Amino acid sequence: MTLDAMAAAVDGCQRCKLGSGRTHIVFGVGNADADLVFVGEAPGKNEDEQGIPFVGRAGQMLTRMIENVIEIPRSDVYICNILKCRPPGNRNPEPDEIACCEPYLYKQLEIIQPRLIVALGKFAAQWLLQTQTPIGKLRGKFGRYRGIPTLATYHPAYLLRNPSQKRTVMDDLLRIKAVQSGELEPEIEIFS
Repeated sequence: MTLDAMAAAVDGCQRCKLGSGRTHIVFGVGNADADLVFVGEAPGKNEDEQGIPFVGRAGQMLTRMIENVIEIPRSDVYICNILKCRPPGNRNPEPDEIACCEPYLYKQLEIIQPRLIVALGKFAAQWLLQTQTPIGKLRGKFGRYRGIPTLATYHPAYLLRNPSQKRTVMDDLLRIKAVQSGELEPEIEIFS
């Protein structure tokens, strides 16, 4: 199955309560053969309106992080979220919603087969790494999602509220860049 075929199959999903309130399913965007995948939490207002992940202010920051720190075009990576529909008022994803979307994310990652995943924020990091450890303790560390090295870091929206943490995330992304270029092997520090 291709990502396009999967996106078409997911279109119209009503598996959870979020389906009735969305404008668009926000499936994912980017290179279907990407070595690097970014996984966020859930679409926001702008993403729901456009059907594309990370297009609002946090998305603009993510683009700068990818292009200015890792130094690759955004179009070379794949970007998606744990949830494919926006929770009302941008509230946190709920466990039953994550459970409904989990097979979609699993299949996306199975199709892409990335070398590396960056988990953006608490919900992505905890779900991908199968832990309840707080994001502050996960941040900057590698674990594995189904064998794929996965680095947890803060969500770009968090950085908009806490600009003092930008340097910290830049350090995380420089580690990703070093792993991408083969200069560094990911040291797995999170075991689930």
